[in-house]
Amino acid sequence: MKLFEEFGLSHELLTSIERMGITTPTQIQGLSIPSVMQGKDVIGESATGSGKTLVFGCCIVEQVIPHGGLQALILTPTRELAEQVKRSLSQLSHKKHLSVIAVYGGVSIGPQIHGLTRAEVVVATPGRLLDHLQRRTINLSKIKLLVLDEADRMLDMGFIDDVEKIIKNCPRQRQTLFFSATITPSIKDLVDKYMNQPTKVSVMKYVDPSKLKQFYYDVQRNMKLSLLVHLLGHEKSGLVMVFCNSRRTVDFVVKNLKLNRINAIAIHGGFSQNKRTKTMGLFNNAKVGVLVCTDVASRGLHIDNVSHIYNYEIPKDAKDYVHRIGRTARAGEEGKVINLLCDFDHDNFFRVQRDYSTFNIEKIKKPYVERIMAVQCGNRRGDWRSNNRGDNRRPRKKFFRR
Repeated sequence: MKLFEEFGLSHELLTSIERMGITTPTQIQGLSIPSVMQGKDVIGESATGSGKTLVFGCCIVEQVIPHGGLQALILTPTRELAEQVKRSLSQLSHKKHLSVIAVYGGVSIGPQIHGLTRAEVVVATPGRLLDHLQRRTINLSKIKLLVLDEADRMLDMGFIDDVEKIIKNCPRQRQTLFFSATITPSIKDLVDKYMNQPTKVSVMKYVDPSKLKQFYYDVQRNMKLSLLVHLLGHEKSGLVMVFCNSRRTVDFVVKNLKLNRINAIAIHGGFSQNKRTKTMGLFNNAKVGVLVCTDVASRGLHIDNVSHIYNYEIPKDAKDYVHRIGRTARAGEEGKVINLLCDFDHDNFFRVQRDYSTFNIEKIKKPYVERIMAVQCGNRRGDWRSNNRGDNRRPRKKFFRR
């Protein structure tokens, strides 16, 4: 295996990498860094958490000139990933004192406008960056390096038009890097339009399949929450992530877990950025053991020590299932995925089994579970009420006189 010293990196950069506790390159780093450092365009197909940030981070630290204006732009699909990438780049460039800022929606635009006047590196979500372009508060004329991180996720979220407008505002003479878990036809179209004879690097397996065990339970709809509470109380685990398909279900699940004395916290796109950042901090630092979330937390974020993934609902897109389970069984650690299937989930689960036939997902007999009394999300006034008829049924409508 190659060492970072073999890539011709500067002593300052090597010191920063060592300071971050990184000793040997991952597969994507070993295959990509030489081409990136030669100034080539690169398209990297690699799973979440495989070390892509360090690849373009090395290029940024070696090429960007302090006080030389905005020279590197990284586009990411979510605010959390933007903040995570910013932190990593700030650590990598601490010897060079580069100004790295994150630009995303959901927070005041004023501080961002001020920060852009001195930034050499910007990590941004497409929507907010386009807002700055329209306001003329950002200048992309000196961009040397353009990075699309989690490109497939950005396109899935409907950002393709924004991304193309941003690319067209960057200089033609630049280095372009795309990183994506999957190379879709839409991404191939972007590659053909905006990249110059790119080098393709493909590293598909970062989760160790020998360390990852996948199971499923068949359960009645009105017993799904009760089974989840039972398993969380009886399974020995590290950090746990519980995935749901909607914000409403996340709110319902986390409320009931707390009522059953399980230390759980929620995250989804309906929260303010400050709340989302605080939530991820509590979970990353193991101050809360169970994170209940939508797919906003399944892509790109670096979360250590996740031992269990529970799919309270199976996602409609089989690719999202892969990204969810990629949060565990990382870096040589063991992980377990537990799917809770009721009648609503079987179609989605069938798609996962069809598209990823190599997955070995074992059926487990449901243990004896004591039914809990669920508290259901109420009407628009935000009330919560007891409902022991089932776990997750739609509440009866209430009508109010106006």
